[in-house]
Amino acid sequence: MSDFDGKVAFVTGAGGGMGYRIACDLIDAGASVLMFDIKPRPDEIPGRAEQSVFVQADLTDDAAVAAAVEQAVVSFGGIDYLANVAGALWFDRDRSALEIDLDVWDQVMAVNLKSMVHTARQAVPCMRKRGGGAMVHFSSTQCLRGDSAPQDAYQAAKAGVVAFSKSLAIQLAAENIRSNVIFPGPSESPMQDRWKQNPDARTATAGAIPLGRVGTVEDMSNACLFLLSDRASFITGTELLVDGGLLAKP
Repeated sequence: MSDFDGKVAFVTGAGGGMGYRIACDLIDAGASVLMFDIKPRPDEIPGRAEQSVFVQADLTDDAAVAAAVEQAVVSFGGIDYLANVAGALWFDRDRSALEIDLDVWDQVMAVNLKSMVHTARQAVPCMRKRGGGAMVHFSSTQCLRGDSAPQDAYQAAKAGVVAFSKSLAIQLAAENIRSNVIFPGPSESPMQDRWKQNPDARTATAGAIPLGRVGTVEDMSNACLFLLSDRASFITGTELLVDGGLLAKP
């Protein structure tokens, strides 16, 4: 893609997994990227040294997000794109709302939903100054169905991401700022490290997906870059399922 030459992106969760792949692909496509994550800086980042800045900080800290956005403006001149990729799924603590520790509920909401409010509030004014922009927020197919082993806080937060994105899309459409959501299906990423200990679970998951495999970080990055790019200039306020056909099954 050449859509991203001279553009600037702010990518959360860029220390690994989907966020790292998206940041790298944007850099390879010509963008400058502010990479944000609570995890340490990755060992390898493509492109020229001046093409990326990595900030290790906590997305639930609004002041830290504001400082990172300001750093992107100082380093690159502004922000055109926001990719809200960071998230946390706590299998050991997130459970039915009937029994969950409410402090855990609040923490999960802060990481998976409120953090996106922090980034949008800080990035949108920068997009306005550039005459437009685009945002992609990562939700989850998990929020579209129930689960016999529920993670209710995660599912509720990811459903909130969809509502938030739709509201932003309508609020900002007249200013040429788009907002869309990706629903990743089961994918190879750090969030699914449990598959390393239980490869049979991975095989069973792949077998349940019509395309016969789990997703990859490249699958998610390809979808994200499309929605950010001018090729999606007439797409806003919608959601893209990237799940190998999983939710199309009866």
